[in-house]
Amino acid sequence: MAKAFSAGRRGITGYLEPAERDLLRKLFADIITMLEPETPAHEDPLAALIGLDMDVQVPVDPALLRLLPDAVKEDDDAALEFRQLTERSLRETKIGALRAASMALDSEKLVLDPEAAKLWAMALNDIRLVLAERLEIRDEEDAERVHEVQDWGDAEDVDSYLSLVYNFVSWLQESLVQAMLATLQRAK
Repeated sequence: MAKAFSAGRRGITGYLEPAERDLLRKLFADIITMLEPETPAHEDPLAALIGLDMDVQVPVDPALLRLLPDAVKEDDDAALEFRQLTERSLRETKIGALRAASMALDSEKLVLDPEAAKLWAMALNDIRLVLAERLEIRDEEDAERVHEVQDWGDAEDVDSYLSLVYNFVSWLQESLVQAMLATLQRAK
């Protein structure tokens, strides 16, 4: 069974069983697959080098849209222009964090320095965003519904299984953030 992250002299440490590491590794890979853009055959190398993506569109998948939201809400043209200028970089940053977190899963005991902890927090947050969208969590009532499922033996359908995964990832992220805050408090 996983042990919560905690702050110590060597960094932030946590423990995950092999099945938990496999689950996280698969989740990280799934989110990476969602985020990897299709590269157009006619892509301008200079535009790619500076991060422009003039062919970018608003994601159709609501979960991907949750990961890559519109930055401008009232003006569709401005939102698209901002997306063209920033989405490639945002995707690359998210993919980098997910890959870094996945590579740390090679051992049961995790020891994270401040940078690795930040990448883990980003990766876990992205998993939670996708799961929240798939579970249609929109408000406190929806969140309570998801938190009612507490035992793996109770997972009778996809939604109850996803609820358990969401709860596990939420717990893991919360313990990581608490450990990060404890590290900051010690540094003062």
